[in-house]
Amino acid sequence: MFGISYEIWLQFQVYGYFIMSIILVVLFYYYIYHLYKSQKSGRRDYEKYSKLALDDNLNSEILEDRNKKEK
Repeated sequence: MFGISYEIWLQFQVYGYFIMSIILVVLFYYYIYHLYKSQKSGRRDYEKYSKLALDDNLNSEILEDRNKKEK
């Protein structure tokens, strides 16, 4: 492959896999922190959204009112 030996190509794959795993773990923990910070500051209440999956009816309570001015 492009003049690179098989062993070197495997090393690139291993290093790439390791680096991508680290990046994904960091992004995952940042996302968790973002959710926690948003809920603590009062911008969003994610517990309401989690209840939506269990209580999904036409007669269910509306979670958030939308302003027509925002559209």
